Amino acid sequence: MGDPAGVGPEICLRLLNNADLARECVPVVFGDADLLQRVAEKLELPFNAPVITQADWPQRSHEVRAPSVLDLRCVDAAAVTPGKVDARCGDAAFRYVLAAIAAGLAGEVDAITTAPLNKEALHAAGHKYPGHTEIFAERMRAERSCMTFFADELTCSLVTVHIGYHEVPAALTTQRILDVIELTADAVRRQRGRAPCLAVLGLNPHAGEHGLFGRGEEERIIAPAIEAARQAGLNIVGPLPPDTAFLPARRRETDAFICMYHDQALIPMKALAFDSAVNTTLGLPVVRTSVDHGTAFDIAWQGKASAANLFAAVRLAAKLSQPSESGISSSSSV
Repeated sequence: MGDPAGVGPEICLRLLNNADLARECVPVVFGDADLLQRVAEKLELPFNAPVITQADWPQRSHEVRAPSVLDLRCVDAAAVTPGKVDARCGDAAFRYVLAAIAAGLAGEVDAITTAPLNKEALHAAGHKYPGHTEIFAERMRAERSCMTFFADELTCSLVTVHIGYHEVPAALTTQRILDVIELTADAVRRQRGRAPCLAVLGLNPHAGEHGLFGRGEEERIIAPAIEAARQAGLNIVGPLPPDTAFLPARRRETDAFICMYHDQALIPMKALAFDSAVNTTLGLPVVRTSVDHGTAFDIAWQGKASAANLFAAVRLAAKLSQPSESGISSSSSV
């Protein structure tokens, strides 16, 4: 459900009321039923979804056939102030995520979709993670993982994520880049049903200009990863100059871009697909997707938040996950 004081509860309510999505998968909101009820009353939204207690969940998880709520009772609904950073809300958001991870690892859900948490509230609660991605990678003990953004306009994977620019060169290794290439190729193949065409960006302006810029990262680190991927049979080009990599002609012939650092990927993603991009963590034992926006405290609980990105994230989670025995996928929206 994300941070209770943000837009997560509102967009989760809209998810529970989306009849079209209910025909594609079975959303289960991991959150607080009392909080959802309070937001529903404030915004005059229906809240008729079945509520499952935490004690009943292990037995009932495989019987869920309609959009539902797993009531974790992590926060006092009456104490939550919309739009306010609160350690209690940060702790609740963290506990929702842990419950979803446990359910995923236990095979109780087929995929996990996360609504936004607030990093300041998360840290105030004592949970010193940069974001969802790092929580999932640690708790699911993934040997390798990467952040990838899917959109119709373009798809981007990140070699490094939430670190300062001065830290990026030292964090790049040929093996890390190759891992991201391989994880991306597998995910895009599953999503599109065919072998993908990948493009790898350089780190420096003009992709280093043959050693004129930077410290030879393109030649020493990036190019060997590309060659290893090519030898493994992947259709891949690069390292490309970052400033021209996203031109329309290149985007039309590329299924996914491998980017060296956060803003190299996120600037074009948010410029071209702000409302539709879906954040995923590849390499986990359970499919995980997320909305590509924050808690939007400035409009929380006001009926202004669009749930379109959450719907897209849930649909991608269902598509990437294996079908359940009933023939439809169930995804938990946190």
